[in-house]
Amino acid sequence: MSEHFDLVVIGAGSGEAVVDDALSHWRVAVVERADFGGTCLNRGCIPSKMFVHPADVAVLADDGPRLGVRSTAEGVDWTAVRDRVIGRVDAASRDGEETYAEKPHVTVLKGTARFTGERRLVVTLADGDVEVTADRVVLATGSHPVVPDIPGLADAGYLTSDDVMRTERLPARVGVLGGGYVGSEFAHVLASYGARVTQVDSAPMLLTNQDAEISERFTAAVRERWDVRLETSLERVSGTAPHTMHLSDGSSVEVDAILVAVGRKPSSDGLDLEHAGVEVSEDGRVVVDEHLRTTAEGVWALGDLSSDVPLKHVANADARVVHHNLLHPDDLRSADHDHVPNAVFAHPQVASVGLTEEQAREQGLDLAVGRREYAEVAFGWALQHDPDDDAAEAAGLVKLLADRRTGLLVGAHLIGEQAAILVQPLVQAMALGTPVRGLARAQYWIHPALTEVVENALIDLEQDLEAGPDNA
Repeated sequence: MSEHFDLVVIGAGSGEAVVDDALSHWRVAVVERADFGGTCLNRGCIPSKMFVHPADVAVLADDGPRLGVRSTAEGVDWTAVRDRVIGRVDAASRDGEETYAEKPHVTVLKGTARFTGERRLVVTLADGDVEVTADRVVLATGSHPVVPDIPGLADAGYLTSDDVMRTERLPARVGVLGGGYVGSEFAHVLASYGARVTQVDSAPMLLTNQDAEISERFTAAVRERWDVRLETSLERVSGTAPHTMHLSDGSSVEVDAILVAVGRKPSSDGLDLEHAGVEVSEDGRVVVDEHLRTTAEGVWALGDLSSDVPLKHVANADARVVHHNLLHPDDLRSADHDHVPNAVFAHPQVASVGLTEEQAREQGLDLAVGRREYAEVAFGWALQHDPDDDAAEAAGLVKLLADRRTGLLVGAHLIGEQAAILVQPLVQAMALGTPVRGLARAQYWIHPALTEVVENALIDLEQDLEAGPDNA
């Protein structure tokens, strides 16, 4: 038996956004093998930030005496936080599935899909297989954690970002493998909740995708809170409960759990895309054009599966593009992955958009640089960022980069409190092509809000632009 649909969407994360009432005149199938809401809702950005906030509260409580507050964090109740978070996201996932199941034009197929031909699929459900054909197919299966092949790791019962937030209890000692944003955020959470954390990475600094100066400051700051082993790799794991991590520098660390956070891979495996004529790159990404069309007629892809910028806000933007293009095949829109901001919700927080200084100089740009420490503005004083304290070097900074030839902002890099919020006016300036000259003085900045550090960094950048390359 075969069923035909006007549209089949495989993946109910950002793929959900493609299916709305504007498609009510189509017969639509949504295929999802796990939970509606995808990685972000169930295993990623939303629940992880719900774990991050209590971690931030705990850090601030311990930091109270520095501000004259007699406070300490007596500990975090892992079970209470976990139950609150999982209860909330699981309910939202169920609500999402029920909402789509109730739409008369939508059929929900809970199972796995694989192609058998051109826009022809077999969906494996709990009670058997169903053949499906479609006029159009949208691929939105996202990505999954990469697990390296390290002797003994599989036997140790490792955790990934997919399951660490659902673990029954907080491990007393945790080895975190990976120095990117996932590993660093979870190291912050676990350490703040009371675990003894050892973070291992082969790079010379944490967060190496960030501007080098920001990476250096972040690494210096978190080294005050947990054990960071850099330029080191995990060679093998031995023992069970506890496990021994044997490192490349000859040392070993005993842990009760190992969190693997070395990266993510597009979830293209198992779809049998070759039968559909869909091209896949060497790293597993589905190849798309600027309109998010794959190499197969009538097949589109979005989000982590096809994007080189695997972030939820990019996947959502991709979904809007695909939605429009499905309905308006003669008026196609292009996906714009320029000026995409990112943030690391650790302590300190990190945010950035655009080129790093290293990337800009590699491209041969004639750079102007503006910078301001949090300690140089009034709210920074409230946070007690002391410019005469060596610790300020690991604290708040706004660093801005502009191209002297165009006068435009090409990069913004922040570390410190509220960084993920403070970066937004800089994202706007880049997205709208607003020249740096006059940007600071073209608007009011609330005094003494922390946004003044952005204002002052813009002023510094403008002064550097005016000075010219000979005086920079």
